[in-house]
Amino acid sequence: MAGYGSDISVVMRTNNILICNKPGEMAYTTETLAELKDDHTLLSIKRIGICGTDLHAYGGTQPYFNYPRVLGHELAAEVLLSSDPDKFNPGDSVTIMPYVNCGHCLACRCGKTNCCAEMQVIGVHRDGGMAQYLQVPTRLLIKADGLSLDELALVEPLAIGAHGIRRAGVSSGEFVLVIGAGPIGLGTMEFAGIAGAKVIALDINASRLEFCKEKLSVAHTIHALQENVTERLLEITEGNMPTVVVDATGNQKAINGAFAYMAHGSRFVLIGLQKEDISFSHPEFHKREATLMSSRNATTEDFDHVIRAMQNKWIDPSNYISHTVPFDQAADQFDLWLDPEQKVIKAMITL
Repeated sequence: MAGYGSDISVVMRTNNILICNKPGEMAYTTETLAELKDDHTLLSIKRIGICGTDLHAYGGTQPYFNYPRVLGHELAAEVLLSSDPDKFNPGDSVTIMPYVNCGHCLACRCGKTNCCAEMQVIGVHRDGGMAQYLQVPTRLLIKADGLSLDELALVEPLAIGAHGIRRAGVSSGEFVLVIGAGPIGLGTMEFAGIAGAKVIALDINASRLEFCKEKLSVAHTIHALQENVTERLLEITEGNMPTVVVDATGNQKAINGAFAYMAHGSRFVLIGLQKEDISFSHPEFHKREATLMSSRNATTEDFDHVIRAMQNKWIDPSNYISHTVPFDQAADQFDLWLDPEQKVIKAMITL
């Protein structure tokens, strides 16, 4: 496709974007829309979910990151012009798998497109969706299938937790400890519950733990600063400790400390990401014949699982959206979203 042609108004050739120039600095600017690439679709962005990745990038603590960068990868959008008009029509609502994989590395050839050796995540490695318009590879689009715009914008973050639980191979009746009750951790708890697990939430934020009990019906919660974590885990699991431990904090101290919470024969899944080394006692880890694994991004299978869970009302996405702001007011909100006193679960930008 050489250009937009008569389908796209001249007015739409200017794109308003919100860019993170450096840690702590968000600014609005405009750009001229590039011609539509082959095998791409031009989207009008309607919802942008704020992820921990966005906040870490703003705070200067996000690995694999360079500035300046247009953030935003939790997206709901409307199709304007597609390279595949047989599948996507103007006006279709879609969400985006933001993981641009190469298709030819070993991981991709094995179906592990989520951990492609040349991974380019939209909004992290390349500019994302904090903009009026965005063009993306058409193969990464997923139709609404009856979901609302708010629901569509939540599919990707929920898929992260769904993938972690699938990685762990969670079975019905297992005790699953999820450390960190942020949006990714909350989604992880939900999908552990869907798998039939007995979920334990661990955090240092009392309001988040209350949210787990009231909104997600998590039976067991532990406040890490107010309770003896090991004693409570032994009590809850009747002396056995959890067979699955999931870190969703990306906090080095929390990750290193969590090795002590593993049952014999257990699995420890790292969804959270931080920059430093992790350390643990080899003898303690070895005698448990424990398994340590990372969980990166998600696959089409995970996205389908999330959409099915929403359609079947196993998950209520409305629980997650605690703050909403129009696009033209979003730049000033990042400091507030980082403030624990604001009790942010999921902030959503609307266009």
